[in-house]
Amino acid sequence: MKSDDVRSIQAPLKEQYREDPSAAMITLHASGKLGEGVSCKVETGRALVVAGLHPATGGTGLAACSGDMLLEALVACAGVTLNAVSTALGFDLRDATVQAEGDLDFRGTLGVSKEVPIGFQNIRLNFVLDTDATDEQLDTLLKLTERYCVVFQTIKNTPQLTVNRGQA
Repeated sequence: MKSDDVRSIQAPLKEQYREDPSAAMITLHASGKLGEGVSCKVETGRALVVAGLHPATGGTGLAACSGDMLLEALVACAGVTLNAVSTALGFDLRDATVQAEGDLDFRGTLGVSKEVPIGFQNIRLNFVLDTDATDEQLDTLLKLTERYCVVFQTIKNTPQLTVNRGQA
């Protein structure tokens, strides 16, 4: 896809959102149902993913770990954003790999220590790029990728989160 292709696809959407800001506000949905053992079946839109306990918390390793899924969502979003930004800027990326790593201390999750935070303490996002772009161009590419990556920005700027109990 060329930069003109991206612009022609996005131009009418941008115009619509400028004229009617409420049209830009959408709600994404995710749903899961408890499965066998200690698992949750998550509908992804393409397939059913069975998520379960990480082996460090007693899982078998046969089910997807939700922590891994969070990192995978970050990689997917950053990769799509990188691709869109590089296309819009006219950069020739011959190849690109996006990697994410996150550090967890499971003592918090398992209630072994109340002093240990629950969740990722550090997340590292790494891009391996095969391109002739200059260092300055790459800095711009990564800065814009970080700026426009929804998952990155959501993790960086914690949204308001609420929990509700529905009726069965």
